[in-house]
Amino acid sequence: MTLKVGDKLPEATLVGMGPKGPAPVALSDKLNGRKVVIFAVPGAFTSVCSTAHVPSFIRTKGDFDAKGVDEIICVSVNDPFVMDAWGESTGATAAGLTMLGDPQSEFTKAIGMDFTAPPAGLIARSKRYAMLVEDGVVSVFNAEENPGMCEVSAGEGLLAEI
Repeated sequence: MTLKVGDKLPEATLVGMGPKGPAPVALSDKLNGRKVVIFAVPGAFTSVCSTAHVPSFIRTKGDFDAKGVDEIICVSVNDPFVMDAWGESTGATAAGLTMLGDPQSEFTKAIGMDFTAPPAGLIARSKRYAMLVEDGVVSVFNAEENPGMCEVSAGEGLLAEI
């Protein structure tokens, strides 16, 4: 399945860091009856992800709030410990972004957004994208052609479409 506008997102369990450690997060619990932005990156602590993609959503968080977005979720094929540390180091957590891991790439593969780049050490990772999801249905979907680019999937790029 390659994700497109109008699709309902599949059931998925991601992992976040809760008060007692790693905790499963049912994606449907985050989406049902809500307007949510999900953006994905090839890897936490990687260059474009840390210097461009996450900062773009930190900068635009207030604009998304003004458009009625309930939550902004960053997904990466990483474990919850890495996602938690990355959220703290980038300021994403303090800005109110939710950092969730897809450690086995199950959600990423289910929506057809996985890729592998062995020379960079990226195996079964996520392509770079951003989407607006309303009550579980994709209403805007912006995917980058090149994982090293962050334009249409940046906060500003997604905002321009809603």
